[in-house]
Amino acid sequence: MSKVAIVMGSTSDLPVMQDAIDILKGFDIEIEVDIVSAHRTPEKLFDFSKNAHKNGISVIIAGAGGAAHLPGMVASMSPLPVIGVPVKSSNSIDGWDSVLSILQMPGGVPVATVALNGAKNAGILAAQIIGSSDKCVLDKIILYKEGLKQKVIDGAEKVKEIK
Repeated sequence: MSKVAIVMGSTSDLPVMQDAIDILKGFDIEIEVDIVSAHRTPEKLFDFSKNAHKNGISVIIAGAGGAAHLPGMVASMSPLPVIGVPVKSSNSIDGWDSVLSILQMPGGVPVATVALNGAKNAGILAAQIIGSSDKCVLDKIILYKEGLKQKVIDGAEKVKEIK
């Protein structure tokens, strides 16, 4: 069974990262959640990044605010796909510092980057990566996307009823 690791720089990132946790639980994908600070616990960062693939992890979601080095540093040491979630934190410059820190990775060290505070999409992307080789997860994603479509259709019908 595939497992997704969700790491963040501090507990203050948890309210944003909760969306990834919730969506992955909804797809019945096993998760591992931890605090791994690129600046305050670099030894833990190194250990996690270098060993995640040995510990049954298939995809890593890393959320960080401010300088937002966590996703890139994880990607520099792990052979696994890394999805970065820029978090608008209290020390952030409107969140742009986080977005650009995660988005502007050098060639050879990719980080798939979602929108500012976009942990839900990070969870969906992780599920889609797993779903590319796990039919059970793929079927759940198809059903989820059909549900999104149905919400739009239902909303359009309600709008038509407005007089």
